[in-house]
Amino acid sequence: MDWYPWVVLAHILGAFGFVFAHGVSAFVAFRLRAARSSEQVTTLMGLSSSSLTLAYASLLVLLVAGIAAGFMGDWWGGAWIWISIALLLAIATAMYLVGTKYYVEVRHAVGQPAPQDPRGAAFEPVGPDALARLLDSRRPETLAAIGGGGLTALIALMVLKPG
Repeated sequence: MDWYPWVVLAHILGAFGFVFAHGVSAFVAFRLRAARSSEQVTTLMGLSSSSLTLAYASLLVLLVAGIAAGFMGDWWGGAWIWISIALLLAIATAMYLVGTKYYVEVRHAVGQPAPQDPRGAAFEPVGPDALARLLDSRRPETLAAIGGGGLTALIALMVLKPG
């Protein structure tokens, strides 16, 4: 039996699962602008966090299946696979650098700890005007451009396999 098509399918399904789950966070990022109460922001941030387990599990499937497909298809001699890996790392780094600090600030602004905060950390919520200024950020557009542009480039590399 030829397992290669099944491994590629797992890779594609991993990518689909990641985009599906991470899309929740993307839509929350844009929806936050309309939220003006701490309760709304807390609910939206909770929704975003709830999708992360599926996103990271799907990313793991995507990576493992992609690496396996690289070996099975003997693709490691092509430039496109190395560029894809470097691009994935660059996208992840850029998304982390652009998004993490901002969303930690949003959580703190509504009195909520961020996942990386020490257990029991307390934060004083900011007033409605300060919260509105923070939520009016154009950060979602920047993140969408990085993620959407990067995803488009990754798909092009895998479909066209240049070099």
